[in-house]
Amino acid sequence: MSARERVLVATRNAGKLRELVPILEAHGWEAIGLDAAGIAERPEIESSLESGETFRENALVKAHHFHSLSGLPTLADDSGLVVDALGGEPGVHSKRWSNRPDLSGAALDAANNVRLLEALAGAATRAARYVCAAAWVDDEAEFVALGRTTGRILEVAQGAQGFGYDPLFFSDDLSASFGEVSAAEKGRVSHRGRAVAALLKKIRRGS
Repeated sequence: MSARERVLVATRNAGKLRELVPILEAHGWEAIGLDAAGIAERPEIESSLESGETFRENALVKAHHFHSLSGLPTLADDSGLVVDALGGEPGVHSKRWSNRPDLSGAALDAANNVRLLEALAGAATRAARYVCAAAWVDDEAEFVALGRTTGRILEVAQGAQGFGYDPLFFSDDLSASFGEVSAAEKGRVSHRGRAVAALLKKIRRGS
């Protein structure tokens, strides 16, 4: 692909954009989010794009949908927190686990974190992992790659960096919560960073 070709990052999440845009730009692409691309937000449609049973399914559906709207090569991801003591929950429901459709952004993150701590009260294990499926769709092909990172859920949030469950997720790789480290430190070991790195290798190979 030509240098500085524009790529759509199919998210409105500012935290995801902070993680993904530098990765793509380091590989020679100009990366833009949905808002910058002028794609109007339609919550009822966009929420339905995450109704699949797996991260892989949701990532591909989003990538195809926004590629069809923009005509641009499109990167989409679907990711979530998988907690052993909760039988894998919240999993693909991570973003809306608190059942608070009236909330968004930091307020929704806070509600999700409260529910997580309540659900883990008295749990014998707090082992968890973040999982991400990253999907790429362009006019010629589609690619999907998975990434994961392991850790445990803290009893008290630590740090104010990152987003989502990051202040509660203590990383095995970093010996710190994702809320305590910089975006660059997190990106080196995160589920999303690993998924996108594997995805870019597939794109370069063409398989």
